[in-house]
Amino acid sequence: MLKVLGAVLILMATSKIGFDSARQLRKRPRQIQELRSGLAILKTEINYGTRPLAEAFERIAEASSGELKPVFLEASRNLKSSDGKSTYECLKSAIEEKWKKTVMGEEEKVIVLKLCQVLGSSNRWDQLHHLDLAQENLQMEENKAREEQETYEKMVKTLGVLSGALLVILMF
Repeated sequence: MLKVLGAVLILMATSKIGFDSARQLRKRPRQIQELRSGLAILKTEINYGTRPLAEAFERIAEASSGELKPVFLEASRNLKSSDGKSTYECLKSAIEEKWKKTVMGEEEKVIVLKLCQVLGSSNRWDQLHHLDLAQENLQMEENKAREEQETYEKMVKTLGVLSGALLVILMF
């Protein structure tokens, strides 16, 4: 009886690991899309708005609903209480602190950090140009993430279940 219970628990645990991995593959394109939407709002704020950058990030956070909301809120807080830090340092610390809670990869982080180097330190047109570049690069990363999702999502789920089944077979 205990062996059967152990086998069921092992099978459930490995299946959960597989399904969690598949969920992360599914979330990544959505989060990249959310980031692109946030950058579109920022572009509008820079192009037409007169709000300071901290308020613009606060507005982006209000429009966000997912895992990126804390990143934008932290950026806004850091910019409001900059304590002599540059805009880049404020944004970088927010990204470094909150990025771990997203499922996005290092590629997206590098794109955003490159954009942050320009925000608040160059003229409006240069910032808009870099926002366009960042959005294009993020679009390419989103396409890659969607391809990875299509390729690996089902495989990861199946691998989780089958690895559990293999462990159960090896135990008996």
